[in-house]
Amino acid sequence: MSAYEKQRLANIAKNKKLLEELGLNKPFFEPVEKPRKPQATAKKRKIEQIEDNDSPQKKSSRTLDASSDRQNSTLRRSTRNSGKAIDYSAEIISEDYIPDSFKAGIRVTKNTGPLGREDGKRVHDPKKFGAIPGIEVGTWWESRQGCSADSIHAPWVAGISGGPEGAYSVALSGGYDDDIDDGYAFTYTGSGGRDLRGTKTAPKNLRTAPQSSDQSFDHSFNAALKKSAETKKPVRVIRGFKSTSNYAPTEGYRYDGLYTVESAWMQKGLNPKGYLVCKYLFKRLPDQPPIPVRMSGGD
Repeated sequence: MSAYEKQRLANIAKNKKLLEELGLNKPFFEPVEKPRKPQATAKKRKIEQIEDNDSPQKKSSRTLDASSDRQNSTLRRSTRNSGKAIDYSAEIISEDYIPDSFKAGIRVTKNTGPLGREDGKRVHDPKKFGAIPGIEVGTWWESRQGCSADSIHAPWVAGISGGPEGAYSVALSGGYDDDIDDGYAFTYTGSGGRDLRGTKTAPKNLRTAPQSSDQSFDHSFNAALKKSAETKKPVRVIRGFKSTSNYAPTEGYRYDGLYTVESAWMQKGLNPKGYLVCKYLFKRLPDQPPIPVRMSGGD
């Protein structure tokens, strides 16, 4: 057994012990992800082609309306806009965020929750603690961009979002090999310790570069989570499909509710030189909908 594997197993055993000490209260029922049937959509009516052109009388009326529009407003030349004051500079945000592929039944998903937005102007400030109005637990997005648009987790790449008063949200997307995710509690590894400039052989391989220094609670992200361990302010948690956890979604990124950071500590990381990493222990707040369990590939 390699030194790396020995260290990994030792860290896993330590993390499991920490989770057991929390005295988790899991619900008796954990839903399993099931394919969602696409909503039935009405068939498009065939539009009959009109062979005859507009009558001269209609053309004349349209010309007069257009002249009136040019004199009284800046609206485009259209009879349907006659007499209307329309603000074309205002942003139009559609309330229907379901992609056409789902509507048409081309795609189905195993996620059971509602589908959030993928872009558009934010309605709420993501730099706040607790739930975001209108976003229920179980909502999922196809990309991190969608999580940001709905203010659940603002950064498109970083796993931690926080400020001087604590962390607002975190994303679980694979993590470190010794992290444990039991759904209702999990261990989490902080940020830093890697050379963001890359190497000569892999100049763009920034986020997966080997650890080359100790992590520190002075790092702004790590400091935010450490502060959360002191204040116990709720942290929003999203899980991504890249995670191997049974509680991770099979597709996209899912909002799994609010957690508190129970503790923060330093320990030896999984690297040959034993650089230290910041570790955190999260526990899910009670009275929230249960987290779906990922189905196996054969289901």
